Amino acid sequence: MEKPWDIDLQVYDDESQLLHGLRQRERMACTCLLKYYAPRLLRLAGQLMGDADEAEDVLQEAFIRACDRIDSFRGESGLGTWLHRIVINTALMRLRARKSVATDDVEGMIADGPESNWQSVSSGARDPGQQVLGAELFDRMSAAIERLPESLRIAFVLRDIEGMSTHDAAATLGISESALKVRLHRARLALRKDLAGYVDAAPPKGTGSQ
Repeated sequence: MEKPWDIDLQVYDDESQLLHGLRQRERMACTCLLKYYAPRLLRLAGQLMGDADEAEDVLQEAFIRACDRIDSFRGESGLGTWLHRIVINTALMRLRARKSVATDDVEGMIADGPESNWQSVSSGARDPGQQVLGAELFDRMSAAIERLPESLRIAFVLRDIEGMSTHDAAATLGISESALKVRLHRARLALRKDLAGYVDAAPPKGTGSQ
């Protein structure tokens, strides 16, 4: 079934015209906002919610909020960045309503380990020609992320995929930085364990059947 953002629609030539239309409450402006930005934010909603149907609900709710509150957009960042934050906040509100996201007990401070390549792989997924680890591994990684417990998945998505700082991710979740580090550490360990069998079995780069 066709999604609302899959419709063939071209009304505004650029973001500034679209923003003007939104502020003037033009009839097609919100539909165009959804058309332009929903595809790139749907993956984010899916990663946060761990469920495709809920992700679509979050996306549509977030865009309704954005259209209602367009006068609060000051232009200090791009429209896409502003929408990105609204999608995150909408997803977190839904998750908290469904069940409170428990704060992990902190058993000592866990320092950040070496930076992982998750963010670059995620970015590459938006441009298949730039994928570092290949589509198959990316798909397996995405599935592994969805299998993470909710609190670990959200911390991982915000910090390692969306690239938030430790401070900002912790503030977004309403937890301490040390608690975020614990969640992130556990998420990385779980993902490495989940993907270890596939990575170990994969042939070295550049090799293949002769």
